Amino acid sequence: MIQEIIAFIILALAVGFLAKKYFFKKKKSSKSCASDDCGCH
Repeated sequence: MIQEIIAFIILALAVGFLAKKYFFKKKKSSKSCASDDCGCH
């Protein structure tokens, strides 16, 4: 019972991390690098 709850929490954290890494990074990096030369090229 407790192991299942912990496994679901870890799964949710992993899915959230991957979603943040792949879907929200493009908007932030393109916005910050478009206006000035931030050295990320």
